[in-house]
Amino acid sequence: MKLDSKIPDGPLAEKWTNYKASQDLVNPANKRKIDIIVVGTGLAGAGAAASLGELGFNVKIFCIQDSPRRAHSIAAQGGINATKNYPNDGDSIYRLFYDTVKGGDYRAREANVYRLAEVSSNIIDQCVAQGVPFARDYGGLLDNRSFGGAQVSRTFYARGQTGQQLLLGAYGALSKEIHKGSVELFTRREMLDLVVIDGKARGIITRNLINGKLEKYFGHAVVIATGGYGNAFFLSTMAMTSNGSAAWQVYKKGAFFGNPNFTQIHPTCIPVHGDYQSKLTLMSESLRNDGRIWVPKNKEDAEKIQKGELKPGGIKEEDRDYYLERRYPAFGNLVPRDVASRAAKERCDAGYGVGSTGLAVYLDFADAIKRLGKNVIEARYGNLFQMYEKIVDENPYETPMMIYPAIHYTMGGIWVDYELQTTIPGLFAAGEANFSDHGANRLGASALMQGLSDGYFVLPYTLQNYLADQIQVARIPTDHPEFEKTEKEITERQEKLMAVKGSQSVDGIHKKLGRIMWEYVGMGRNQEGLEKAIGMIRELRAEFWKDVRIPGRIDELNIELDKAMRVADFLELGELMAKDALDRKESCGGHFREEYQTPEGEALRDDENFTFVSAWEYQGDDKEPILHKEPLIYENIEVKQRDYK
Repeated sequence: MKLDSKIPDGPLAEKWTNYKASQDLVNPANKRKIDIIVVGTGLAGAGAAASLGELGFNVKIFCIQDSPRRAHSIAAQGGINATKNYPNDGDSIYRLFYDTVKGGDYRAREANVYRLAEVSSNIIDQCVAQGVPFARDYGGLLDNRSFGGAQVSRTFYARGQTGQQLLLGAYGALSKEIHKGSVELFTRREMLDLVVIDGKARGIITRNLINGKLEKYFGHAVVIATGGYGNAFFLSTMAMTSNGSAAWQVYKKGAFFGNPNFTQIHPTCIPVHGDYQSKLTLMSESLRNDGRIWVPKNKEDAEKIQKGELKPGGIKEEDRDYYLERRYPAFGNLVPRDVASRAAKERCDAGYGVGSTGLAVYLDFADAIKRLGKNVIEARYGNLFQMYEKIVDENPYETPMMIYPAIHYTMGGIWVDYELQTTIPGLFAAGEANFSDHGANRLGASALMQGLSDGYFVLPYTLQNYLADQIQVARIPTDHPEFEKTEKEITERQEKLMAVKGSQSVDGIHKKLGRIMWEYVGMGRNQEGLEKAIGMIRELRAEFWKDVRIPGRIDELNIELDKAMRVADFLELGELMAKDALDRKESCGGHFREEYQTPEGEALRDDENFTFVSAWEYQGDDKEPILHKEPLIYENIEVKQRDYK
């Protein structure tokens, strides 16, 4: 199958305008005859459902939590990018486009990224109209702050809880449509599989997480907006319910998987503090605006700190290594996430790390408090400082925070074309669930931008274009043979899992997978380690199906069964991630192959051989997937070695 990205003709700045001018539409009377399924209630899913409901379509939206307000989008703390150029510091649509492509290490599709930059300003207008309480300056205008990978201040924020406030705005819009009747909400449902009829996506099967029943739903089109798959690593900054199962199941139904190995390591997470943690906590990247990152210059000082013999305050200014400012003077502490993460790992691996484990660096606000005053820092980051103190039991106003990189976001995801349609007609993917926009590394404050862009401003157009000729398709009853067949396959899978009756807990096996992934498919990768990981994951998968223990029954609330279904998928997805990393013999963004680096230890791309999107096609459980390559053509940007110095 040849990949068709459906990029419109014409100059880059006119592509989206031309697309909208020539797309097919559905007239208002016909919209009532069309059903759309949206899976996920984060910013992409809630934005799409609210917008499509407002247009007059019948929308069914599904939520794994007990309320749409609990979607993981709330965890994005730092802000949302947009090209308003309020600070008058030189921002523009082109500059946001350029920073995003450069930040992603030239592995993103030009047309999609330019559209993202183009609609970013509309997002801010829409959210202000919804009442999102963005921070404002003394004169009452919307305030901006800077973020990694940019030399302009384009990030709009609401203290350290931007994602939550944006989600409440989207939830308000969604609730209006639910009250009106154009959107029907289904909570505590998990999508287990996609129903494909005559080659088109026509519905889903969900598990009711309260009573265990399987439920069937028809839709003329299906939107997957279920977030990322970072929990394949077990420890991550993602919510415990975040999982890759919806994306993995549609992959097994024929949707190609794009760049599965492109995983983001976030540099500002609270370090691991024990063997019994179930997740990690993110400290917002916005803290790097005013916080300075350092480790001791002398290894002896680092060792004393690790043993508890020395406090950070006991190290003189001249004995501190502000290594990001030293290595990257132009950007300093605001280098992109992948660069900051690797630099922290390098210092800790060399023996200069702090904390009891030696796997941490300091994020210090002493200079900022001295310069601006404690009250200003409190106004900007108060809730983040409070959260840190509750978790670590140290006051960050008085002693530096300790941070270390952790799994955070997945740039990879379901492959989509310019319309956000997958390789299955009628199946669309939005937000973090798709591979689009971020290339090999996502810049901070761009996740919220992409989720809302996809939901509010892209899907309402592209879905209509697809649905224009679907009004002739009558609603398909859910006792159709394909629905029955898919339901039977799910039941058999659940029964097979319950019949194992082994000795190991689901979490125990998931933790083993996480250790393999972090060790060999994490921040530093090499051929030997990736080959080893593939073998170990296969062995662990066999162990899972022979020795997992799931208490309870299928036909009831059963959290362990729910987790087991997701871990079974992670055990397959993890192998594809390692395969993709092994195939990509270069370093780019978050994908760092130790064999491919510059003498200074920076990522070394191979543009001649790897300027493409990896799109993997499922062939069967026991067969190797087929790799398709979508060439990335840069006509509006000069591709060069990234330089933040």
